[in-house]
Amino acid sequence: MNRRDSLKALGLGTLSTTLLLDACKPKPEKKVVAETPAEAQPQTPPQATDTNPGRQAWEIERDKQLQAQRFFTSAEMAAITILSDIIIPKDDKSCSASEAKVPDFIEFIAKDMPEHQVPLRGGLRWLDVQCLNHYNAIFAECKPAQRIELIDQIAYPKKAKPAMRQGVAFFNRMRDLVATGFFTSQIGMTDVGYAGNAPNPQWAGVPADVLKQYGFTSKV
Repeated sequence: MNRRDSLKALGLGTLSTTLLLDACKPKPEKKVVAETPAEAQPQTPPQATDTNPGRQAWEIERDKQLQAQRFFTSAEMAAITILSDIIIPKDDKSCSASEAKVPDFIEFIAKDMPEHQVPLRGGLRWLDVQCLNHYNAIFAECKPAQRIELIDQIAYPKKAKPAMRQGVAFFNRMRDLVATGFFTSQIGMTDVGYAGNAPNPQWAGVPADVLKQYGFTSKV
């Protein structure tokens, strides 16, 4: 299962509040770069390579087109990076979410699955509004202690106040995306000790007790 399949399996919900919809109306300078017209695309279909085993050519080409676009602004990416490292910080065992390229993963998912765009952009705007009201600075420019103070109010749904429900929904989505991006990266898989399938050169045949169970005897 690849990253995209893992994300779809989460069945993430979406925000639908008037505040977020109004806050997230895209401005002209923040629009995603338009895709290259079809007639300008190479006429020869791209071929799968050894670095993309099991992938269809059209999937590889579509990913290239999405990678060439940009959805989040630099300011939004800065906030996403900070949030990612709050959710999965660097420790003695492993790297942080940003070192595992989780912000880039979230940027890609926002383009690959557009239903995340309004909730994510709206949630980032919500954070900035809250920080401006309480700390007179946007989220990315707040002090670390101030950021944690706000995150603590939305990171625990059962303890959150009703006024924080928009932030809770956003943080839940971010936490799912960050976890998916991290634990499907090479760094994340190493962190949990996932080794994958590998041949065992030490295999000595079917164990004697299994052979005996089915009426067979081992032969040397």
